[in-house]
Amino acid sequence: MFRESWLWASEKDRVQRFVTEGKLTRGVVQRFVAGDKVADAIEAIKQLNAKNIGGILDLLGEGVTEPTGVKQAYEDYLGSIRRIEESGVDTTVTVKPTQLGLAFDPQGCTDLVRSLATEARDVGSSLEIDIEQSEFVSATIGVFKAVRRDFPDVRMAIQAYLRRTPVDLEELAAEAPPKVRLVKGAYREPPEVAFQKKSEIDAQYRYLIDWLFEKGDDPAIASHDSALIEHAKKAAGRVGGSQNSFEIQMLYGIRRELQEQLARDGYRVSIYVPFGSAWYPYLMRRIAERPSNLMFFMRAVVRD
Repeated sequence: MFRESWLWASEKDRVQRFVTEGKLTRGVVQRFVAGDKVADAIEAIKQLNAKNIGGILDLLGEGVTEPTGVKQAYEDYLGSIRRIEESGVDTTVTVKPTQLGLAFDPQGCTDLVRSLATEARDVGSSLEIDIEQSEFVSATIGVFKAVRRDFPDVRMAIQAYLRRTPVDLEELAAEAPPKVRLVKGAYREPPEVAFQKKSEIDAQYRYLIDWLFEKGDDPAIASHDSALIEHAKKAAGRVGGSQNSFEIQMLYGIRRELQEQLARDGYRVSIYVPFGSAWYPYLMRRIAERPSNLMFFMRAVVRD
């Protein structure tokens, strides 16, 4: 019920206006969002790099429905990639296919993702592809398949809570070991599409961790759950992997002490660093994922 309520709120304009226009909440958002500009995100990543932690640049926004918006998103992504070269930070860039026209021009989206992958490679970085609502999963996988043939370093997010995910991974592995960022899933989906109970989602997440270490390429385990991270460590050990044989990914502003401790322990850690003005849906999904995020949010509002 908690998770469902916050995912519902992420889709409601009236709730969005209340949160985004409130003076109290804006300051709290800075815990989870680096800022409105790519320069803010680059500065945040510099601070992470100083602690031997990598970054993942995430331009907030999704669901573009017309070519003008696609052009702007592409230019913003391109600008982000060029800032990597200028600043010398250690980061990848993640793209949302619906920002690049996936909903109405899948081939055009594929071409733009391929172009951005080229740019990222040229500055010594790489591209990641976000996964969004279930209705876009098949098309996103199509983009990933097309692009990874020329850019094997491209990684795609896969959602553990979707019932279809084990089949999707097997199909991807038939071509080549897939390079995947394993996430739990943060969109409101019906029970026939996605598991709803935490116990069910965690069980599939553990199964998929094991699968990725056996059949995947350089797994990225995106979780703040200590038990799931420990499961990944053991899975790596079972296949003879080292601390560098996989990556642990977390979100900006969440469990900072654990991020730093894992890096000190020699694990590869990267932090998903969002920036941009379209932060409201992102924030609501983060609260839905983890009740302790709401407690932090409320404490900060009271304190401010």
